[in-house]
Amino acid sequence: MISSLRGTVLHTAPGHVVIETGGVGFAVFVPTDVAHIATVGDQLQLHTSLIVREDALTLYGFVDRDELEIFGQLISVTGVGPKSALGVLSHLTVDQIAEAVTSEDDAPFRRVSGIGPKTAKLIVVQLAGKVQPRVASTPVAAATTAVVDQVAAALVGLGWSEKVAVDAAAQSAEDATDAERESVPALLRRTLAALGPGAKRG
Repeated sequence: MISSLRGTVLHTAPGHVVIETGGVGFAVFVPTDVAHIATVGDQLQLHTSLIVREDALTLYGFVDRDELEIFGQLISVTGVGPKSALGVLSHLTVDQIAEAVTSEDDAPFRRVSGIGPKTAKLIVVQLAGKVQPRVASTPVAAATTAVVDQVAAALVGLGWSEKVAVDAAAQSAEDATDAERESVPALLRRTLAALGPGAKRG
């Protein structure tokens, strides 16, 4: 079992990267946000899942170990294969998945390409009790949740995918000053600067 990879990015494409480690290049399917930010020549570490089929050995990789765990839970759902699970994790964060399951709301899953109404309902039913939203651990984190949500919504309106928007806003909140965390315009400016003018959208 290949449980993790760390090496140099040799190639990127929508949905996958090639990482060289030990002189061998491994093709790894990744969420779209990882494919967007990976840069040829950079070092990248991924938590991986090796899917074995009769005709192929396929690696799926995630920067966050929580995403890897959710991936494993998703593919245990009837009708959800690795590519569909990766599609879910390309559009929704771990917390968004957990919140949808906890609130018995299958709408976020129905918006993912390749996930039909029946499968979306099965995800909610079969993951019930297995995933829980992560509760903010500090008063600062709790206080900035609404600001981060508004910044993420603004980024989606500007053309970024929901997952990229949420991740970028959350990261900016971690790096921001107390004043920036309390201001939607200030945190939005910081997040846009971090994404950069050349950042890929969608």
